[in-house]
Amino acid sequence: MAQISYYTEEGLQKLKDELHQMKTVERPSISQQIAEARDKGDLSENAEYDAAKEAQGLLEMKIAKLEEIIANARVVDESQLDNSKALILSKVKIKHTGNGMEMEYTLVAENEADLKAKKISVDSPIGKGLLGKKVGDIAEIQTPAGVTKFEVLEISR
Repeated sequence: MAQISYYTEEGLQKLKDELHQMKTVERPSISQQIAEARDKGDLSENAEYDAAKEAQGLLEMKIAKLEEIIANARVVDESQLDNSKALILSKVKIKHTGNGMEMEYTLVAENEADLKAKKISVDSPIGKGLLGKKVGDIAEIQTPAGVTKFEVLEISR
């Protein structure tokens, strides 16, 4: 059973662009490398041929995996989401109850997570701990250092 993943429009388009790149640029390039190596003669002792065939196998595996991800992807309609709770695509402002440090993250799908852009996965410990919380709630999140408490200050889109 394939797992359904939720994406923003931009995140799904990025996956489709990557798949298009693999099929239209990388696949023909590897086919060309195989043809050139085949033209050099004896295939039983041809390292270039073996390397190109291995690269082709890996690329085909990546293409198949990406096609499966795209087939099971669903775009999240932000207009249908409840703004009172932290859900996927929510921008959540939290405060560490221990040191008072405030942080703001956007909850996104696993493949769209980017800590530099302050986007964390809903599958991460913090993401899981924040899901379903409302403003004023305390999220107790299990971290390697123990249980950490965060107060939800604000939820927006």
